[in-house]
Amino acid sequence: MKIPVLGIGVTKFGELWDYSPRVLVKQAVAEALNDARLKITDVDAIFVANMLSGILGNQENLGALFADELKSANKPAFKIEGACASGGLAIHNAVNSVLAGVYEKVLVLGIEKMTDHNPAEIAQALMSAGHDEERASGISFPGLYAILARAHMEKYGTKEEEMAAVAVKNHYHASLNPKAQFQTQLTIEQIMKSSCVADPLKLLDCSPVSDGAAAIIISNIKYQRSKTKRTVNIVASTVATDSLGLRGRKDLTTLKAAMVAGSKAYQQAKIKSSHIDVAEVHDCFTIAEILAMEDLGFFSKGKAARAITRGATKLGNGGLVVNPSGGLKACGHPVGATGIKQVCEIVTQLRNEAGERQVKGAKIGLAHNVGGSGAVAVVHILKN
Repeated sequence: MKIPVLGIGVTKFGELWDYSPRVLVKQAVAEALNDARLKITDVDAIFVANMLSGILGNQENLGALFADELKSANKPAFKIEGACASGGLAIHNAVNSVLAGVYEKVLVLGIEKMTDHNPAEIAQALMSAGHDEERASGISFPGLYAILARAHMEKYGTKEEEMAAVAVKNHYHASLNPKAQFQTQLTIEQIMKSSCVADPLKLLDCSPVSDGAAAIIISNIKYQRSKTKRTVNIVASTVATDSLGLRGRKDLTTLKAAMVAGSKAYQQAKIKSSHIDVAEVHDCFTIAEILAMEDLGFFSKGKAARAITRGATKLGNGGLVVNPSGGLKACGHPVGATGIKQVCEIVTQLRNEAGERQVKGAKIGLAHNVGGSGAVAVVHILKN
């Protein structure tokens, strides 16, 4: 499989109170079209990734809405929702539509506007991706991931300071990313002293509430880029699911959906995990990055936390670099846009256009997007 990525666009992530979803989408799409040297009339279909527009914005018909806003009202357009994995799922569906020959050039965009609402509304809306029993108990996603963290700590001896090291690394990376929500570096001491949200997770172990949009344009035809930019291809796109709630899981120290999707992606791309140079993984909480590093085969079970603490996945240390954008933790997590931003970052790295956060010699990248507490996982592998 080879699906060329023709163009990418990402807005600033953060508390963007002065910008509506329509404005953010237009910014990201304009950037992607300019990057691809295309016009919106060249696009055959539009896939829109979003999780919360119906709950927070009372608008579910985003395919038609944004087709209209982008002056493409007669084009086929679809809203794709899969909790925080909406962006990855939208790309997966777009890739399959291109592979099937239904469309030639496809625009995939992700949007979320969250900060206009109070924290209680947002927490309740996000838990729409959880199991009925979990919602009835009053637990939130920090609580669910705290359970996963405790299980990992008990089985493998993972320490709170090692989880904090994930945040330190990702805030360092975000300090080099002008579009990141947080560009201030943190220390382990600062993270450990931050207020407890759901023991053992502290405030600075958690990704923020964010606004933002991202867009990519893919095609089944070869597009001639300038000599200064390399063509980057999606060479694997896989999805797997698991039980909606934690009670249905046999092992709370792994996200089975991510493990299965990752294994299938390596098979599809005909590579091994050791071939990955750069990865954007779903670090909605610091423990989530540790789980991802093990589930995707980068480290054996129980070894990732110590490796991250030693700086094994930090920019500038050679080898695999993880979340050079700053990840969800520091770049921000506008949930519908996250999976698309991840792919945009990998494309930027494989084009050698990431500036200060460039991973030297990156040729193969991976994007890992998770919905809920691991109920769905999407993995994309890209090559330059």
